[in-house]
Amino acid sequence: MPFWQTSNGNGSAASSSTTTTSSSSTSSSSMNSNNSNGNNGCQQNQSNQLGETRSSLYYSTNAISFVTKSLLPTRRRLRLDPPNRLFFPYEPGKQVRSAIGIKNTCKSHVAFKFQTTAPKSCYMRPPGAILAPGESLTATVFKFVEPPENNDRQLDQKSRVKFKIMSLKVKGEMEYVPEMFDEQKDQVAVEQILRVIFLDPDCPSPALEKLKRQLAEAEAELEARKKPPEDAGPRVVNEGLVIDEWKERRERYLARQQVEVDSV
Repeated sequence: MPFWQTSNGNGSAASSSTTTTSSSSTSSSSMNSNNSNGNNGCQQNQSNQLGETRSSLYYSTNAISFVTKSLLPTRRRLRLDPPNRLFFPYEPGKQVRSAIGIKNTCKSHVAFKFQTTAPKSCYMRPPGAILAPGESLTATVFKFVEPPENNDRQLDQKSRVKFKIMSLKVKGEMEYVPEMFDEQKDQVAVEQILRVIFLDPDCPSPALEKLKRQLAEAEAELEARKKPPEDAGPRVVNEGLVIDEWKERRERYLARQQVEVDSV
């Protein structure tokens, strides 16, 4: 066989081998690229699914927390006695009184305010106040009892009139003004809706005895609030003369010194 034929054959074989190898390499690179793109796509899909899962879990947790808070009873700032009723003696055509104890159970100052569905025939004393932590008072509620239409004095224990006590946390001691409840509406809490219950004044009962006790306490507290606070400062005597205690002491001291000098 001639030499050139042998070399051409080898060249063709080599060329064919090179082409096959190149094609195989290209195919392998393409497969690797496809596999890489596929893996990246899978990872991205998994990441998106994980993000969606976390987001749905976050919103689900918040929704459950909101529902739980809405179902749980609101923490009250005041303790009321009686807790949900106002007892009045049933005396048609007369103004009668009830009483309720109010105590601040918070660690901060709390303002409270009364409201009623019958402001023309009812009023409260005091209508509102600010209580320090642990402080309590007994409020008096006045109500006019409408006489029955048929002049029958039969006792009707229930009344449509209702009272509402609202509370508001305040910062320290300050003067009570009703407008603070309008200025901070989002912070106001309804403590209780109080229903009116009438009692027969001629029929002794534990509720009637307790009412009499609370009314006496309310009157005593009112008298105590009327007394002027004791002033630890300078004292004012009959004609408005201001007596300074330190001045008195100094004068007495100088008088003693003068006596000692004279005796020497």
